[in-house]
Amino acid sequence: MITARDVTFRYGGTGFRLRVPEFVLQNQERVAIVGPSGSGKTTLLNLIAGILTPETGLIDVAGTNVATLSDAQRRRFRASTIGFVFQDFALLDYLSARQNILYPYRITPALTLTAEARERAEALAVSCGIGDKLDRHPSALSQGEQQRVAICRALVTQPKLILSDEATGNLDPESKARILDLLFEQASQAGAAVLAVTHDHELLPRFERVLDFAQFREEADA
Repeated sequence: MITARDVTFRYGGTGFRLRVPEFVLQNQERVAIVGPSGSGKTTLLNLIAGILTPETGLIDVAGTNVATLSDAQRRRFRASTIGFVFQDFALLDYLSARQNILYPYRITPALTLTAEARERAEALAVSCGIGDKLDRHPSALSQGEQQRVAICRALVTQPKLILSDEATGNLDPESKARILDLLFEQASQAGAAVLAVTHDHELLPRFERVLDFAQFREEADA
């Protein structure tokens, strides 16, 4: 599903430098990423999703070298192939929770908003415990409820790759287990792989493999 090789990236004006000699995620594999804050975990997810582009190297996702795509092509590819749960949720406050969940269908012609997609959005919301809040806007939701909306949005398109950046970070232990169950259930139904950044080490036994990300963080002048 993912092959990253000889990837380098740096943020200008800082000492941060990310270097990934090689990282592979197999189809339908479930991998957790751990590591200290600032080590580049979120940066790697953004590179895989095509939100950022590497200085050098290959990032192949489902047979597509995302770094070679134009901005518009990367947006279309991301919307149709990847479900991304962002750490800051990235919800649009002028849209209702329902509209936020269905937002991927509004921004790319690669997706068609069907009755089935609407029904799937409703079912996901119920599974996440926000079925009665779909007409509310993000400002009227708690942080945990906003997080659930973001998770539903990532899953509604039945993506082949789910990227999760602290998807359970603001939830109580019972909700964390339920959300992870939902992520894995949806991944199984779609035949999707899961790559999840987490600081919650209690969840790590649920994954097939754990990657310690500290090895990929270098200083620019090293």
